[in-house]
Amino acid sequence: MNDRFLQLSDVAEILNISASQTYALVRSGELPAIKIGGRGQWRVERTELEAYIQRAYEQTRAFVLANPLSRHEAVPED
Repeated sequence: MNDRFLQLSDVAEILNISASQTYALVRSGELPAIKIGGRGQWRVERTELEAYIQRAYEQTRAFVLANPLSRHEAVPED
């Protein structure tokens, strides 16, 4: 898939989250998107999605460094 712009349903599938979570990310401005067309459909540029993912990795790294796992904590299973 080399489309420049993704539908919110595509973004939800890529991130493995719900459509409502994707919409919330867009509406909060955390994931930049544009509204296009007469019906104002949301689109996320692929590069913006990749930048969002990179920011999430950086935020997770910072969280892990600031909150090390104690040896008494159980590791959750997926």
